[in-house]
Amino acid sequence: MSKFYYPAVFHVADDVGGYWVEFPDLPGCFSQGEQIEDTMEHAKEALGLYLDTSDDIYERTIPDPSSITKVMEQFPKEIVVLVEYDDIKYARMYKNKAIKKTLSIPEWLNDEATKEGVNFSQALQEALLAKLNLL
Repeated sequence: MSKFYYPAVFHVADDVGGYWVEFPDLPGCFSQGEQIEDTMEHAKEALGLYLDTSDDIYERTIPDPSSITKVMEQFPKEIVVLVEYDDIKYARMYKNKAIKKTLSIPEWLNDEATKEGVNFSQALQEALLAKLNLL
């Protein structure tokens, strides 16, 4: 489980209204919104998309976050805040596609669980969450 905090710079979009946000440490990572609250939510999603390397074909280097003080010095007239990226929270929100797994259990256990109407998928998910201390 990884958790990072990247400084984000929020700009007022005078020409069209609303806000836009950039992450100076992450080239090309930016978003926008009409209100500061939805801009923050879009910033979290953009940060997650940028930092989630689980589907990358090629390895890429993600730079470490700069100190918020340094970024505030670079952008003294803008709103600068730390935005959190938590890989587990991100995955739970955006990566819920079901994945088929083939597994083996003893026949007697299958028979007993089937008699009791156990949902095998749910039981496996609950067991994995418990095993990974993610409950």
